[in-house]
Amino acid sequence: MNIAFFLIPKSDVAYLYDDYSLRQGLEKMKHHGYTAIPVINKQGKYLNTISEGDFLWHILTDYAGPEALSEIPMQTLEADSIRELLGEDRNPPVPINASPEKLLSRALEQNFIPVIDDAGSFIGIVTRRDILKYFLEPCDCRKDR
Repeated sequence: MNIAFFLIPKSDVAYLYDDYSLRQGLEKMKHHGYTAIPVINKQGKYLNTISEGDFLWHILTDYAGPEALSEIPMQTLEADSIRELLGEDRNPPVPINASPEKLLSRALEQNFIPVIDDAGSFIGIVTRRDILKYFLEPCDCRKDR
């Protein structure tokens, strides 16, 4: 099993740049229906994965308490960048040459696994769904038995 077999290339994946505003990030996540999305810099390096929870906690902590959430103007969300939300990466990437065991162990913890090249550039993702589908679908070799 080679990671490249499962790879959804960067060109087919939604991601955020770290200098996007919070509003841009939220709009892109909403448009795609994602709950988490990779973040890269302008040089294409993978930085982190950001979740809708990261946005929510930032807004609640820095702008208002839960009672005033509906009163936050959209312009406020344009002032901060995604970069300000990046903390510990709970969705670490794997290199394209990672072992199948490494990929499977990450899939236990993550819905998708960011994949990077040798230079640390983001090249795509592997989804837990695609890995499970591979192992759950019968292959031709099993039909003969």
